[in-house]
Amino acid sequence: MLGLGFGLAVIVGSTLGIGILRTPGLVAGQLSTPFAILIVWIVGGLYTLLSAACFAELGTMLPEEGGYYVYARHAFGNTIGFAVGWTDWLCYCAVLGYVSIGFAEFTRVLLPSMSLSVTVVAIAVLVSLVALQLAGVQVSSRFQQAATAVKFLAFLAVVVAAFVVRHPSRGSSSSAPPASVAGLVFALQAVVITYGGWQSALYFSEEDRHPTANIPRSMIGGVAAVIVVYLLVNLALLWVLPIADLARSTLPAADAARVLAGPRGQQIITVLSLISLPPMLNAIVMIGARIVFAMGRDGLLWKRTAAVGAGGTPTIATLITTAVAVAGIASGTFQRLVAITAFFLALNYVICCVALVALRRREPHRRRPFVAPGYPSSAYVVLIGAAALVVGTLVGDTVNGALAIALLIAGLIGRALFDRRST
Repeated sequence: MLGLGFGLAVIVGSTLGIGILRTPGLVAGQLSTPFAILIVWIVGGLYTLLSAACFAELGTMLPEEGGYYVYARHAFGNTIGFAVGWTDWLCYCAVLGYVSIGFAEFTRVLLPSMSLSVTVVAIAVLVSLVALQLAGVQVSSRFQQAATAVKFLAFLAVVVAAFVVRHPSRGSSSSAPPASVAGLVFALQAVVITYGGWQSALYFSEEDRHPTANIPRSMIGGVAAVIVVYLLVNLALLWVLPIADLARSTLPAADAARVLAGPRGQQIITVLSLISLPPMLNAIVMIGARIVFAMGRDGLLWKRTAAVGAGGTPTIATLITTAVAVAGIASGTFQRLVAITAFFLALNYVICCVALVALRRREPHRRRPFVAPGYPSSAYVVLIGAAALVVGTLVGDTVNGALAIALLIAGLIGRALFDRRST
């Protein structure tokens, strides 16, 4: 059985990663002052913390495997439940391929003389982590906690180095761009996306030894830890780089590292990126398998996907998730899939926000070990933010939004055919 340590590790491990090494430059490019930059990161963090508190109510009320799928199915029935589960699983398969490729590319940068194949390394690292899964839940849980601790300390070490080694930046010859309302909205959207991963503990509710106590603690504690690291990283970058340089940077962490350590700075950030990816990969494999497991157990997929091995791992669900990710890596289609399913990440978030409100109204007397603070105002704030994220995703990428809807329809048709053959 899993506990609070794993809950914290899976949230921090799946949230803290490459995004915070890149996004500060995007945010600074839209804003004009260090104060505005830090305020946006704080606001985005508080919104994420509020989301975690609201969704902790769902996790303790329905402590079952599967995360978003469970809440959508319970609130709206099998069809919407399947739609959320299917698209949520596709999202994790796509991200699994994307992160595996990222690990391979960073490895090749760090070891240029070895002429490594990105595809081969990506598949090899993914298969290695899946081997941990098949060894049992306790093995993968211990790895998640240890790897996340190393990553957390590595980020803090870089922050400390920035303040110890470098005198504060004195500005540059050019000024930062003026802020605008559109820029502020874009910056907030980028920050909220960078906090993605905060919901990870919800997918393991059934395996938690004390879900009613541990889910709220891991959700709120994990997000709070990430907020602290994100603010420290931004403070360190603002300390090292003039704001105009930060605003122009596509990888500000690397630019800051070059200021601190010269030519070896790029290697430092490459190593930090490599350290950040294994716990993220491990968490994503575990989450994707549990979505398939939950749908199989409920009869919405092949029943065998609910089979559990001796170590507690949903073996067939894990292998199917891995096979899809490997196919994406080998074919290169994962890049398109990531762009398409970004829409689903936002849409499923909205559906589960609505599920929280719907279940409060429909089942007011149901036991809720943890209650969303400030409800209903808090729930509506989260819902409005989630809806804005959906609109922003559609406006920013209409083509892939349309393709995402087509992919959803394909899944629903496949389920209808599966139901027909089963009857």
